[in-house]
Amino acid sequence: MPVVRDLRVLLQLRDFRHLLAVRLLSQTADGVYQVALAAHVVFSPEKETSAAAIASAMAVLLLPYSLLGPFAGVLLDRWRRRQVLLHGNALRSGLATGTAVLILAQVPDWLFYVSALSVTGVNRFVLAGLSASLPRVVDSQERLVMANSLSPTAGTLAATLGGALALVLRIAVPDGASSDAVVVLMGAALYLSAAIAALRMAPGLLGPDPSALQPRLRAALLSTVRGLVAGVRHLLERRDPTVALAGMTAMRFCYGALTVMVLMLCRYAWAKTESEGLALLGFAVAASGAGFFAAAVVTPGAVGRLSPASDSDGRLRWMVVCATAASVLVPGLGLFFEPAPMLAAAFVLGLVTQGAKIATDTVVQSSIADDFRGRIFSLYDVLFNAAFVGGAAIAALTLPPDGRSVTLVILVAVLYAVTALVAMFHVKHGEREAKQTDVSRET
Repeated sequence: MPVVRDLRVLLQLRDFRHLLAVRLLSQTADGVYQVALAAHVVFSPEKETSAAAIASAMAVLLLPYSLLGPFAGVLLDRWRRRQVLLHGNALRSGLATGTAVLILAQVPDWLFYVSALSVTGVNRFVLAGLSASLPRVVDSQERLVMANSLSPTAGTLAATLGGALALVLRIAVPDGASSDAVVVLMGAALYLSAAIAALRMAPGLLGPDPSALQPRLRAALLSTVRGLVAGVRHLLERRDPTVALAGMTAMRFCYGALTVMVLMLCRYAWAKTESEGLALLGFAVAASGAGFFAAAVVTPGAVGRLSPASDSDGRLRWMVVCATAASVLVPGLGLFFEPAPMLAAAFVLGLVTQGAKIATDTVVQSSIADDFRGRIFSLYDVLFNAAFVGGAAIAALTLPPDGRSVTLVILVAVLYAVTALVAMFHVKHGEREAKQTDVSRET
């Protein structure tokens, strides 16, 4: 298989192996922690959860630190990224342990959310640091494309595996708060393992270059606003990454809305007990994870076949294919509101969302200068999470108690179609400009 061959090539690079190990451990812990939170908030027997409550929890956990993401990006362009991965994962291990204690103590919800918010806040630094570091551990543009197909997808699969492990443990020990705390502690142990794995890399390996470092925190913070403006200007001057980020934001919005719908269906429409609902959610997560893996397999070849003019054209064309497929298959499968078709839809969503993300990551990394890359990926992180919460909010407004909403499914399908049209318009416009440039040169 090409994906196996590509992985074998990349694994020959020692620094890539070490960075991949940090990503896998860190994102496995993310999956464990997030499922533990979902189980505690959505599937606890003592809670009567609504779509609005789920959306509110997502907003509390994701929005505040996401809105501070660009500031984190400016700091990432000044701090050694290896140190961010080391200290960030160690800090998350301690904070996750605190979350487990709060669950056992049955504290008020606001205090639980403050603890969970702290863990997800540090996550902004770690994920952006992993993405910004990737070009530093490969030795060619061709291998960067392969790395973008495999590394983030492997991380997503690791998060899916972590979520599955958390679900199995939660179902096996259905004792309410105590089982939730045990799962959170497993996540804390994995975060600590990721921190230890980061020690295998030299402190300066992942950049940025020493000339770009500002060791004084006060000086870095004073330059945050100026650096953010410069980063946004740098992005907007490059149309390919701007269009790719906009398309990925729209697709993430759709993913957030459908995630809340599936959670409500698992909780109320398809299951009689909380354990049955968790099991169904586990199947949905597994189906989506299979889609992520399929995206890693098919995306590199698809991008190559869709690249008549340039690499960026092929990546954006692949985004068009992904969004178009979703616009057709989501209503075709989702409007049944039955487990089997919805699981097939989860696979499709995993494939198209991860396929579009691979394309977006590569466009951004290839088009953005290294000293801007940290802040752009933090901005990417903001858009990624804000769109997810926005989709969840729309779901909260439209979903009935059992999660069945034709209106929401149609709305999501239309947004996928619009995303495909906008991206295709950009690609066609770029082709016309290229032809005009060729004609001008000939004359």
